[in-house]
Amino acid sequence: METIKLNNGIEMPILGYGVFQVDSEECERCVTDALDVGYRLIDTAQAYYNEEGVGKGIKNSGVKREDIFLVTKVWIANAGEEKAAASIDESLRKLQTDYVDLLLVHQPFGDYYGTYRAMEKAYKTGKARSIGVSNFYPDRFIDLSHFCEIQPAINQVETHVFQQQRPAREIMKQYNTQIMAWGPFAEGKNNMFKNEILVSIGEKYKKSSAQVALRFLTQEGIVVIPKSVKKERMEQNFNIFDFKLTDEEIQKIRTLDTGKSLFFSHYDPETVEMIIGMAK
Repeated sequence: METIKLNNGIEMPILGYGVFQVDSEECERCVTDALDVGYRLIDTAQAYYNEEGVGKGIKNSGVKREDIFLVTKVWIANAGEEKAAASIDESLRKLQTDYVDLLLVHQPFGDYYGTYRAMEKAYKTGKARSIGVSNFYPDRFIDLSHFCEIQPAINQVETHVFQQQRPAREIMKQYNTQIMAWGPFAEGKNNMFKNEILVSIGEKYKKSSAQVALRFLTQEGIVVIPKSVKKERMEQNFNIFDFKLTDEEIQKIRTLDTGKSLFFSHYDPETVEMIIGMAK
């Protein structure tokens, strides 16, 4: 498995398994399957309501805890230093572990400065090996970066072939923060799985459009966490390191970038109202 080195020197797999929208009972089986396939990065969140399933799946797998890179996120409802600290302990209990490898602020709303301070304390006490943020657009990312004690190791944002986040990536690079993609398949939007460029390149390597999309992102140095509840798909998504895209193929895929979200914008007041409403 290829890895990337975070700004505190920790090695992180560049390909992992995400459990967004997987219910807790099914999550237990899925995480065990993913670890059996060979995944060693597992991404969950308090707001997914499946941390317990992830913890059970890890226990069932027989894979040593130290060989797994485990990620979770603090939700808006737990924003603020005291509430976030208590929620971190609760996440560790559900995950059946003494620490997570990466702890993120899930959304840049509520008292996320207080949340981040709680995470900095968790880092210092060994409850988190690294900390970062999720869904932070460049403006809020820069703001937090200037006023926090520990620079975020990761910013997890919507990233796929249609939203490649190139301007944001340049800013993250200036602050020595690694980009991590959620939604690497764009949830199939824009007819991604039948996209002519991806399909054509895939035919050359005997790979699916999904595998080509993942390979493109990893070759761009982006950490990806594709999700599937089917073990055969987990295996396909994992099997992307036996081919390499040429510079010409990478340039073709770069032309698919619209520079816009396919899901939501934090600059849209209705979207912000909706996300905050989910926390109440």
